[in-house]
Amino acid sequence: MEIAARDKPAEVTLGPVLFHWAPERWRDFYFHVADEAPVSTVYLGEVVCSKRLPFFTPHFEAVTGRLIAAGKTVVFSTLSEVMLRHDRKMVESVCASNDTLVEANDASALLYLQGRPHHIGPFMNVYNEETAAVLGRRGARNFCLPAELPATAIRALCERTQELGATIEVQVFGRLSLALSARCYHARAHGLTKDSCQFVCENDPDGLELRTLDDQPFLAVNGIQTLSHDYLNLIQELADLRVLGVSRFRLSPHTCDMAKVASIFRAVLDRHITGEEGVDQLEALNLSAPFSNGFYHGKPGLSWIAEVAH
Repeated sequence: MEIAARDKPAEVTLGPVLFHWAPERWRDFYFHVADEAPVSTVYLGEVVCSKRLPFFTPHFEAVTGRLIAAGKTVVFSTLSEVMLRHDRKMVESVCASNDTLVEANDASALLYLQGRPHHIGPFMNVYNEETAAVLGRRGARNFCLPAELPATAIRALCERTQELGATIEVQVFGRLSLALSARCYHARAHGLTKDSCQFVCENDPDGLELRTLDDQPFLAVNGIQTLSHDYLNLIQELADLRVLGVSRFRLSPHTCDMAKVASIFRAVLDRHITGEEGVDQLEALNLSAPFSNGFYHGKPGLSWIAEVAH
């Protein structure tokens, strides 16, 4: 069964910044997105480490206002791992206003969001149709799926969420979030503890690269988060994703020119350039790691399938 995804306009969205950037860099990044990036929705908020939030809180109002003035829909993302009372209070605060649209990245947010429209983030691990149905009945209107799902699973979830009147969002660019830990590897790598980390994660604005004993690049670390070393790139698969029923395509922010990245994906969605031309243009950005698209094709995640048959 093919879903008429073309009935829903294709949207390019921008996920929350996962890394600990300097406050001014964080602010200027979103100002640039507001002015230059062809994205319809921007997710704001700290999703990895609650200790980082105070750094960019002074700029939050200005960034939100700038994005809204530029015609962007702003969705506020919650923390993805809640362990302390402070973390719970932080989630409650994000969900407090009924006038804001919230993306839940941890089940703790669902208590506050029940019965009101909200988004489900990729950290919630919606892997099957019944999970989507339960969350949909509680008010979920958009699901950003875990990045490791293959096309077959995406199709099944698209079919189910269409019945629920909800949309499906898929990450199509950026390092993949693979795991969260109670411990902070970034601090440990510098001989520090999580409580006295000195915010050393700020030194690695795209993540700390890990290497094997054979000195081969392997993964990347961002505080308590383990990421892929490679950059997910599903620009060749956009047409197929549309046929499956996906209408929202998420870019995960990095230090490269994300406005340019968004423009390239938008051009492919609008059929101004081909997916292969899009790959060439993204390669010209000289990212710090290779591309991958293996999970989508049911292969090891770090695989790269260079040519996709349509």
